[in-house]
Parts: sequence; C-alpha cells; structure tokens
Amino acid sequence: MPRSLVHGPAPALAAWRRTAPCEIAVSKSSPWAAFVDTASPLDLPEGLQQTVLRGRPALGLCVTDMDSTLIEEEVIDELARRAGRFEEVAAITEAAMQGALDFEASLRRRVRALAGTSASVLAEVRGAVRLRPGAERLIRAVHGMGGRAGVVSGGFIEVVGPIAEALDLDFAHAHRLQVANGRLTGQIEGPIVGGPEKASTLRRWASEAHVPQDATLAVGDGANDLQMLKAAGLGVAFCAKPKVRAAADVCLDVPQLDGVLYLWGLDDERIDEAASRG
Repeated sequence: MPRSLVHGPAPALAAWRRTAPCEIAVSKSSPWAAFVDTASPLDLPEGLQQTVLRGRPALGLCVTDMDSTLIEEEVIDELARRAGRFEEVAAITEAAMQGALDFEASLRRRVRALAGTSASVLAEVRGAVRLRPGAERLIRAVHGMGGRAGVVSGGFIEVVGPIAEALDLDFAHAHRLQVANGRLTGQIEGPIVGGPEKASTLRRWASEAHVPQDATLAVGDGANDLQMLKAAGLGVAFCAKPKVRAAADVCLDVPQLDGVLYLWGLDDERIDEAASRG
C-alpha cells in the first residue's frame, strides 16, 4: 500500500492524529514523524508536511553537507568569532547560503578576513562544534545496510577530517586553509568545493563504490548544495534556506538528521536493526 510520511512539530502532529482520517503508525522514538497509509493529499494544519514515499533500492551511498547539516554550526563563522570578525563574516555566510552571493567569491572574502589569526583556532573550533541529533544513528544505519557514507563540505578539512574519522565515514572532502608561521594566511589551498564540485564528488564516490545513482541520498541546507541534491537519487533539504527548499526533492525541517532515512522509506524497526549492525 502506498505510504506518506507526515512530519513536523510533535505537538502539531499529536493534535492532527486525533482527527486524522487514515491509519497512522507513529514513531515512539521520533514523535514528530508518522507513517500514514495513503498517497493522497492530506488536509494538514500549518507546520506539518506530507511527503509521499515511493519504493527505493537499498541505500548505497549517503552524502551530507557539513556546516548546519552534519554539525549545528557554520565553522567559518566560529573561526571568525575567535578572530574578532564574526559579524562581518556571518553576514556574508548567510547571504551565500541564501544564494544571494556567488559562493566562491564569498568564501574567498570570508577566508581573507581570517588572515593573521593563529592556526590554534582550528583546534578550538573542532573541539566546540556539535553533531546534529541523529547523526551517529544515521551513519551506523547506512553502514549496517552495507552502504557507504561521506561528507563533502565548503568548510575546512582541518575540522571536517577529525569529525569524519570519529564518525567512521568512508569519504570526506573539503578545503584546506593555508598556514604559514603558525598563522592563517587568508588563502585556500586546492580547488573550491562549491556546487559543481559537491555534485561531481557525489558522482565520483558513487562510481568508486559501484553504487547506482538511484541508490544515493544527499543532504544539505545551503544554495551551494543544490547541485549535489539534484545529482542524488534523493536530495533532502535539511532545515534549509528557502531557495533550497523550493528546489529539493523533499524537505525535512525537524533538526533530527536520522529522519532523512524515514524519507527514504525506512521505519524505526528497520533503522534500529541496521544501526545495531553498523
């Protein structure tokens, strides 16, 4: 039977359930999500979303963005905070993620603002960032299903790399900041990891892992993630900017990262079983 996922704030979902005209299976561990046995449009109150689920192959590759997706912070903003340039850099970051500024030009402006800052701030920020709730469960479940997982970031490998290693990710790709005499130079080494690079990276990792396109899942929040989301079998706009929400296959506005697996069509029993193996 065709199914939908109804998701949104737990109080709104609980209130709607009392009058819902269809069979509902509510997740005990995620009270903001419910599987509903219908593909027909539902009359939902404001704040709830319906995503019609379709049959998908086994998940072979999950690729996430880093900042504001896999972690809660924007790393460059946190670096700028410690460099005394937070307000200036954060405004540029927000405009870039909304799609109002070219990503490469905005990134180079923000990195230049860090010039002269002690490289020790990288370790400080690395120790301060917080994983999104559900991030570890997501990765364990993907591995438990025999899939691969990676992070591709417009941020910096000095922070991305250790987090990817701690999560046992299979792949990681990000910029590298140039350092001289123990201080950031305000320059980036290597290619810019913007929209085109993110999409090509997903395709490359899928090819290396022999995963077909329709078995790939991508998750991101900013305008520079759009090409990656479109390159995947399922692209999820996660707590995303309006431009991204409008263009992605599906949206998830609850900041619970393992919830993207519901959108793939997996319920808690299957996710928990896979996570226990991962």
